[in-house]
Amino acid sequence: MTGSSPKRSPLAALIPAFGDNPSGDRMERIRRSPNFADGVFTNPVAARMAPSGSMLKFARNYFRKEEKIRRAPAGEIPLYGERATLDRLAAPPESGLRLTWMGHSSVLAEIDGRRVLFDPVWGERCSPFSFVGPQRLHPVPVPLAELGTVDAIVISHDHYDHLDMPSIKALAGTGTRFVVPLGVGAHLERWGIPEDRMTELDWHESTQVAGLTLTATPARHFCGRALRNTQHTLWASWVVAGPDHRIYHSGDTGYFPGFAEIGGTYGPFDATMIQIGAYSEFWPDIHMTPEEGVRTHVDLQGGDGPAGIMLPIHWGTFNLAPHPWEAPAEGTVAAAREHRVQATVPRPGEPFEPAVGLPLDPWWRAVATDPDRAWPAITDEPESAAASAESAEPDSARA
Repeated sequence: MTGSSPKRSPLAALIPAFGDNPSGDRMERIRRSPNFADGVFTNPVAARMAPSGSMLKFARNYFRKEEKIRRAPAGEIPLYGERATLDRLAAPPESGLRLTWMGHSSVLAEIDGRRVLFDPVWGERCSPFSFVGPQRLHPVPVPLAELGTVDAIVISHDHYDHLDMPSIKALAGTGTRFVVPLGVGAHLERWGIPEDRMTELDWHESTQVAGLTLTATPARHFCGRALRNTQHTLWASWVVAGPDHRIYHSGDTGYFPGFAEIGGTYGPFDATMIQIGAYSEFWPDIHMTPEEGVRTHVDLQGGDGPAGIMLPIHWGTFNLAPHPWEAPAEGTVAAAREHRVQATVPRPGEPFEPAVGLPLDPWWRAVATDPDRAWPAITDEPESAAASAESAEPDSARA
């Protein structure tokens, strides 16, 4: 599949975490992709990138002491508990669908008797180096070696907070199949994953693994690991369909109208895992705000069939953006209530079955950057925007 040897810069050759550039037959397949034009992969809707002046302004604010404080939790993040997680995972889900958020975008999905692990990042830093780069804000909920058998490992794209070399190397000897976007296989091969254990897909291509159908779907983002970013690896969201359940993982993406098309073609979904963290006005088209994430969930359901639940991901574990640490969770809860969406924000490592019941404890508030603020109530009953506005009015205004 690889054909001729990849071309690496001298520095990239010395740093395995940079991975490899696609080459040979793999690169020929990339060139044939309808999503590859003028030498790069392209987005379904063009994504604006911040001008250099804006990024300098971002950098000045980002490294200020007071800004660093508000971007981190005020105390120790309360994990569900390693033993409690493993005890729950030891028995199969009664409903046939169970999700366990492991932090950031890593999710273990148990669906119709099979297990799929999305974007496993168990490393201490999302960085090519062990001594510098964004560091974990909480320990891993369970050791990777204790997770048990996994049928498929799905990668959304090759950024360090989604494709973690230490985790991939730890999984290399498990025999699990990797399902990744086009071009990402070059990284895996460099790290010891044989070609016959990986499947690379373009958007709207599918593969079968252990009775599940895994489909790569569009996302609005970009790629790159090394100093020279060639944009030769694709980014994707993912649909996983079993005999009885369907789930969706957004990977990293900005909002775009194509979510409704994905929902219309592959939905509705029993659960969606939607990126709602690390957003900023400095990169508005490649990550979503909580409000956009909830809108995406609504688009994906398409108005047909029962409304599934939304699990917010890509927040809480690494400090990657200027918003307050707790803002993604709090914003998702507020937007979900406004749009009558069932969203749940479990503790890292807390397994739950959407059909059985959703975690509702606002655990993040106890370690928020301002834990003493007045917080709105959280209930299991979504509320329309009109009802919410009415309840906020004084009694005299409603008389």
